[in-house]
Amino acid sequence: MKLDDITMIGIVGAGQMGRGIGQVCATAGYKVLLVDVAEPPLAEAISKIRVGLERAVARGSLTDRRAGEVLTLIHPSVKLDRLRDVQLVIEAIPEDLTLKRDLFAQLNRVCVPQTVLATNTSSIAITKLGAASGRPDRVVGLHFMNPAPVMRLVEVVRGLGTTEQTTQLVLDLAKRLGKTSVLSKDVPGFIVNRILIPMINEAIFALEEGVASVEDIDLAMTLGANHPVGPLALADRIGLDTVLAICDVLFHDLGDQKFRPCPLLRRYVEAGWLGRKSGRGFYVYEGSNEQQTARSRF
Repeated sequence: MKLDDITMIGIVGAGQMGRGIGQVCATAGYKVLLVDVAEPPLAEAISKIRVGLERAVARGSLTDRRAGEVLTLIHPSVKLDRLRDVQLVIEAIPEDLTLKRDLFAQLNRVCVPQTVLATNTSSIAITKLGAASGRPDRVVGLHFMNPAPVMRLVEVVRGLGTTEQTTQLVLDLAKRLGKTSVLSKDVPGFIVNRILIPMINEAIFALEEGVASVEDIDLAMTLGANHPVGPLALADRIGLDTVLAICDVLFHDLGDQKFRPCPLLRRYVEAGWLGRKSGRGFYVYEGSNEQQTARSRF
């Protein structure tokens, strides 16, 4: 398959990453089939994509007319079997190996043999998902950064069975989507999260040990290391459940104590304090989740 053969992209998972990837693909001119298990998350996704497009218009990166055209390219559905009509599927469901394995096995039954199956996983081995799919030659990692419409980078990850043709296809696709790609080996956390998540985890250890407050830890890294956002605020943006899931994968697969998840992170997740999406994490979010208050939770 060549890049010009792709006319419709399927995205499974209408959460924060799935809807962001859908917006990116539609903005590049692709028809998008956005699939989730129920109507409410799909309706919420379309609503938030509309807001995202309105912001793009306000920034001057899209015209009103083009934003309207982009929205018409996104088709929500609760029927996985509709993916038989797409040439490439991007999986963006929660970071859970069992869920992803089951989905890739289903996709192998639904999709025609030529369809390429990409995963937006941030830490799970592509080789494992390739084995579950029954078509490892056509399974590849395509990891977008969050938020997908804004962040320029994608990580392309080649599993043991991924062919050069499949790898090149998604590299070409990333370029057409306006992204810059980096190519990573199929190792836990790939490039970005192998480096980023231990830093976030260490910031949480510093908080638990009383080294400094939430605000001062973040301020130290934004002003002292020129980071655009502090590690604890970034964890809230990513989702503390996702951060913990990646920590667990790194610790389990690499077996090094330096990747051990901080107990405070696990307690927050157990309490349902997941960050922006739940209204509280290391910070409390009131009204619009875009507004971060100055009041920390620890």
